[in-house]
Amino acid sequence: MPDPRLPADLPERILKGERRALARAVTLVESTRADHRAQATKLLEALAGHGRQALRLGLSGTPGVGKSTFIEAFGMMLIEAGLRVAVLAVDPSSTRSGGSILGDKTRMESLSREKNAFIRPSPSLSHLGGVSRRTREAVALCEAADFDVILIETVGVGQSETMVAEMCDIFVLLLAPAGGDELQGVKRGIMEIADLILVNKADGDLKSTATRTCADYAGALRLMRKRANDPEGFPKALAVSAVEGDGLARAWDEMRALADWRKANGHWDKRRAEQARHWFEEEVQSGLLARLTSDPDTRARIRDLGAEVAAGTTSPDAAAAEVLAGLMPPD
Repeated sequence: MPDPRLPADLPERILKGERRALARAVTLVESTRADHRAQATKLLEALAGHGRQALRLGLSGTPGVGKSTFIEAFGMMLIEAGLRVAVLAVDPSSTRSGGSILGDKTRMESLSREKNAFIRPSPSLSHLGGVSRRTREAVALCEAADFDVILIETVGVGQSETMVAEMCDIFVLLLAPAGGDELQGVKRGIMEIADLILVNKADGDLKSTATRTCADYAGALRLMRKRANDPEGFPKALAVSAVEGDGLARAWDEMRALADWRKANGHWDKRRAEQARHWFEEEVQSGLLARLTSDPDTRARIRDLGAEVAAGTTSPDAAAAEVLAGLMPPD
């Protein structure tokens, strides 16, 4: 692994849109070493205030729904329209080894060869929400590098994945054609945050099924919610075919229409401000937890109390209160 120390000219090179500099910066912010974290903070501070904003698209879907195929086809369409596209693809990590397959880049061969595309696979490291803890910082780096659209591909579909909504402007849920039973299996939480549902694989024998599935999801969305930051008709369900390219242009038009409406009505800036506050609080909590687990005496006390809880001699609440009491400064 290359040494991700911070060169003096790295911020300037990122602002010029150099992909190699951007890749090095993402490596830096993903590092868990204390000295690298300090350098990453310094880098992000140096890039703050550049004033660039990309359209951040969160994309989720069950394995096998065709996320990589969709991203490649969608990304190529955007590049052909003159846009620069960054893809942050978060791969599932092993809970035992921390390892990750990181295969998305190999499945996007055409897109990965484009000079106006940047694809970065990152391990989720079992982080809640199906996103790497540092994905948010990678998004900020891609914006500084003047990418127009940032696609954040997340792991799977589930209640915990609502976390991705805290770092994107529009959340897209990609689903496969299926019957009513499949609709029942989709988590309500992720349906509530979806701005656009795209039923993929609407081609060949599945085309008519996809149309019916679209109608099912559209009905479910109408019954489920109407938010103040939704214009009339949103959220929507559309049928697309990543293989044939059908429906991609319309999906892009709908995304832009939604983003434009939110900007015109003040929801865009408000939402971004809320997201910034959310991630500030998340960083404080993560920092406190890191300090808690890095102290040898505290770790030993947690281990001993954990054994007592497992043996049934101490309740979980009482054990937790004792640990927290030891962290409080004396009166």
